[in-house]
Amino acid sequence: MHIAESVKQKNGKMKVRHILGISGGKDSAALAIYLKQKYPQLKIEYYNSDTGCELAETELLIERLSAYLGTIKRLRAAEGSPEPTPFEHFLKAAGGFLPSPQQRWCTKKMKLSEFEKYAGNDYAVSYVGIRGDEERDGYISSKPNIQAVFPFRRNIWSLDVINRILNNDNIHMLERLYDELCPTYMKEDIMEIVRRPITKQYYYSKKLNALLDVDVKLFNHVVFNYLKTTEYPVGKLTEEEFPLLDNDEVLVKEDIFRILRESGVGVPSYYEEIPFEVDGKKGTYCRSRSGCYFCFFQQRIEWIWLLEQHPDLYEKAKSFEKDGYTWIQGETLADLAKPERVRQIKLDIIKRQEQAKVNKQGTTLVDILGDEIMCSNCFI
Repeated sequence: MHIAESVKQKNGKMKVRHILGISGGKDSAALAIYLKQKYPQLKIEYYNSDTGCELAETELLIERLSAYLGTIKRLRAAEGSPEPTPFEHFLKAAGGFLPSPQQRWCTKKMKLSEFEKYAGNDYAVSYVGIRGDEERDGYISSKPNIQAVFPFRRNIWSLDVINRILNNDNIHMLERLYDELCPTYMKEDIMEIVRRPITKQYYYSKKLNALLDVDVKLFNHVVFNYLKTTEYPVGKLTEEEFPLLDNDEVLVKEDIFRILRESGVGVPSYYEEIPFEVDGKKGTYCRSRSGCYFCFFQQRIEWIWLLEQHPDLYEKAKSFEKDGYTWIQGETLADLAKPERVRQIKLDIIKRQEQAKVNKQGTTLVDILGDEIMCSNCFI
């Protein structure tokens, strides 16, 4: 790794930056508040990737967070372009080819590239707001000087770190670290787990969970000491500089909304359920995620929300559909906006909400749709 000389502090110690991306959604906002409250000693840099295509509700949240946190650096791709927004700049460069789940050039061009440019060659720890009730992995940079950590999860470490430390080639090293750090009364049980090799039947997640079940904090300290032998940014820190080692809290969706409300920042208004009625049946809708107003991960009911709550933005999104390129596979926004189609989509969500009520589950759109379909990289 070639690290710029500028990252060295005066005492010769390597500087490590702490960076947190504010996407405009609930999870990254709550993470910023949580870390500021719990670890005020962390000097975190906050940034937001300004796509020029966010909802007004998102911009309001970022303003409120700025007042609470302090400075949020706004990163904007394609500065100096004659196009009105970065998205339109890159859409033109792509020949009108719309982004999609298979071709997510919007995320790469407008967010990832700008973030990695901002981090430069400095060692950087990137804090990511994936919750403890989500079964997904987040953004892992291809740049070796950037390391992602996930404070809301029981396992705060990224998949690449777990795969390295639990690799069968490292069993002896893992055994040595646990022998050094583990209290005597726990050693017999935990060493049995440590010495058991990864197989097709005993895979990485099973071994990981077994070690976490014994002691989360101990596992964190073992990983931390392993990282000291690598070029990972966290390994350049002292234990005092990385206090998450002793945090075993797991935060879920309910905690996120609580943090936002109790802080005074508030929940983004696009999460507020708006009632509607179709054929005498009542339902509610909202938006289940942050992101650009035309995000192709939106479900059809969210497009209907946009149609009725922000008709100007719906028309703008519709204007980008040309030459067979559509936001929704197999359906244009013009067809989606037809009254009978709107009626059917609303009836479908009412049916899902009624079933959720029968099953004693949450009936809001955030509960029903959750985070089942999204781009992890949009939320760094």
